Amino acid sequence: MDLSTHYRELDARYFMPAFSRAIEIVRGRGAMVWDADGKEYIDCVAGIAVCSTGHCHPAVVEAICDQAHELIHCSNLYYVPHQAELAERVVGISGLAGGKTFFSNSGAEANEGAIKLARLATGKKRFVAFTHGFHGRTMGSLAVTHKPAIREPFEPLEPRCTFVDFGDADALRRVVDDETAGVFVEPIQGEAGVVPAPDGFLEEVREICDSRGALMIADEVQTGMGRTGKWFAFQHTRAVPDIITMAKGIASGFPMGALIAREGLEFRTSEHGSTFAGGPLACAAARATIDVVEGLLPSVPTKGERFAQALSSLSPRVRGLMVGMTIGGVCPAVAGRCLEQGLIVNCAADGNLRLVPPLVITDSEIDAAAGILLAAVEESGRRTP
Repeated sequence: MDLSTHYRELDARYFMPAFSRAIEIVRGRGAMVWDADGKEYIDCVAGIAVCSTGHCHPAVVEAICDQAHELIHCSNLYYVPHQAELAERVVGISGLAGGKTFFSNSGAEANEGAIKLARLATGKKRFVAFTHGFHGRTMGSLAVTHKPAIREPFEPLEPRCTFVDFGDADALRRVVDDETAGVFVEPIQGEAGVVPAPDGFLEEVREICDSRGALMIADEVQTGMGRTGKWFAFQHTRAVPDIITMAKGIASGFPMGALIAREGLEFRTSEHGSTFAGGPLACAAARATIDVVEGLLPSVPTKGERFAQALSSLSPRVRGLMVGMTIGGVCPAVAGRCLEQGLIVNCAADGNLRLVPPLVITDSEIDAAAGILLAAVEESGRRTP
């Protein structure tokens, strides 16, 4: 019995079947991964936009190993190695002058923190978010997540949230009122299939929030850490949020998230906490990740344009190294065919295919990935609306 078969049997016997899985990935380098059978793949999912510096980047590996030899955990009852330095870096790249950060273990936790902070700061209880938006699966973050299939089994949810169509500023203006604590918005909806906000929309969200005393909360869990060619996607606009949430690419695969709040917004003693959040290993990994991504940022728009040109026949939506395209009902078949041919891609919502590769992906890997994908679409039949 080979390792893969044995592992699948163990998984089926002892792990709750919450995920659909096809292969067992056992090794990765850069934008490439290998499965238990030794097959090689170009990874254009990257742990769902997580492995920003590629798999096992030497600088990140070294930072984690060096810290593991010194101290793995000490809790937030004490000053944590690297935590203050990382906080300075994170606030710096956000551009929120005078701001402060709070670390978490995931994007969902970061959004939970944003909910709490918005309630504390405004004294209000209600939120507004957008259709097809995704902010997490914990109970609070799920309350501001739109997708009915994952919301409805757990209702009633708190906080109370009203959903309006993404991009509809007039609808937003009608529902944001004096009881609204905050508006959650993704500059680009990743789980929806890489759907960018219309031009000028974030600026309208900012204006509407200001008019009602609500906080603008930018969920950059997927778009942050250089994914779009800037540190954060909102930086492509003139809008500046009150709170930014981030995770995924922040530590190259080490579990971590963060919220960043503008000057004047902060948790006081005992208002928020976490045993593991912002631990020594996570902070070491994140500091190394920021150093690596800083050098990669100038190349991200060029790599995105290479994808855009190679996939132009599929009318892709491209923002840096976030690539989405609507291929309709053939999406699962296309993703399956790509996997067979050594390319990992992901079907998001509504027949949208999503590519979020490591920022270190090379031109030759982009060309190879595009070739496999185009052939897979062709073999799976004409695209459907």
